[in-house]
Amino acid sequence: MQSIFGTDGIRGTFNEEITYSLAYKVGYALGSNLENNNPILIGRDTRISGDVLLQAITKGINKSGKKFINLGICPTPAIPYLIKERKLSSGIMISASHNPPEYNGIKIFDHNGRKITKNFENTIQKFIEESDQKISMTSKEINLTTNKELMKIYMKSLIQTMGGENLSGMKIVLDTCYGSATTCAKEIFQNLGADVRVINNSKNGLKINKNCGSTNLEPLKKALRESPADMGFSFDGDADRVIGVDSKGNVLDGDHILFLWGRELMEQKILTNNLLISTQMANLGFERAWNKIGGILFRTDVGDKYVHDAIKKKQAALGGEQSGHILSKVNNFSGDGILTALQISKYCKKKNITLNDWLKSSFEPFPQRLTNLNLDFNINKINSKTKILIDQTIKNFQTIYSDNCRIYIRPSGTEPLMRILVEAQNQKKVDSLSNEITKKLSLEINKIMH
Repeated sequence: MQSIFGTDGIRGTFNEEITYSLAYKVGYALGSNLENNNPILIGRDTRISGDVLLQAITKGINKSGKKFINLGICPTPAIPYLIKERKLSSGIMISASHNPPEYNGIKIFDHNGRKITKNFENTIQKFIEESDQKISMTSKEINLTTNKELMKIYMKSLIQTMGGENLSGMKIVLDTCYGSATTCAKEIFQNLGADVRVINNSKNGLKINKNCGSTNLEPLKKALRESPADMGFSFDGDADRVIGVDSKGNVLDGDHILFLWGRELMEQKILTNNLLISTQMANLGFERAWNKIGGILFRTDVGDKYVHDAIKKKQAALGGEQSGHILSKVNNFSGDGILTALQISKYCKKKNITLNDWLKSSFEPFPQRLTNLNLDFNINKINSKTKILIDQTIKNFQTIYSDNCRIYIRPSGTEPLMRILVEAQNQKKVDSLSNEITKKLSLEINKIMH
């Protein structure tokens, strides 16, 4: 059996890779392998398939003899926070994060609120394989009452991260992307006194991440043009990422967030070794500017769990990804888009500065282009010999083109795509190199596959 786990839990198209039967088995396997008898917390985003998968997982947990608490639609970071807060045995989030509506996924957290280890993933995988024939599914419907009290506790915890600072006098636009942030983002910002306008704010699983949210900033930019505000924030489907936009339409991505927030912590002398953790996608302009002010940038592979591992290992206080997934000490390094948006707003208020002015004091990014090369196969399902050939081809490309520019090529962990990042000091060079590499790589991969 091919491993069901990818770079961030289990992910795939609903009814293809992610099925009712698989979800049931995962619930049963998780419940059967937990030593702790406290309940398992479950939440989901707004996807239509979330309801079906929730039914399946809870039936599986029931069958294993364990109890669960249903949080309903919620941001992913609510799960790890509440696991620790309520001393629960573990948690599951049903979400495919920033992926399109037809995808879904299962993210599993341990009793510390951390994503489960590779070892525990293997335990679940092995359990499913060994008991596959023996797992009989129950058809008895389960009562899925939503625990609204816990959601209030999570929201209160976000307000408390402001340390008594409010946002009165600030005009803020939020794009909640028809996803998890629809449950609480508006209320939290209003509670803090901000004048809030929200777009894409209905719980609509058919529209989640579709031409909106952190992967498409056009709706947010349009809203800022139509009714000017100090700043806007765009979340992804499960609200663990955020991208900001200032009053003039300039983008505050994860690199800028890390640079500006990191610099504040550096000035307060609370940034361990002036160290920031980011990934191979981080902009070279960011790295150089950070080094220039005495900072160190440590790069990991792409994926928040690699950033998290490096943060723990190096005892860093802040890290994250260009995509807006930021991990900070404030909430025990659980990526929370709403928390990040609050912190950025708080700094602007405290410094009595507009986001536009603050962003001007950030770094000048190198031109970067990320191209998605569509693959007509799933990279995780090809044989190891072919995979070695493809890896070798990628390595060759990165070596050949590494003069005066940065090339980073990797298969997507969640979709049948090859992601090609090209970065250089000049946009023309970036564009021509990007086109050339994409074309040649596509030909080479086709040769290998056929």
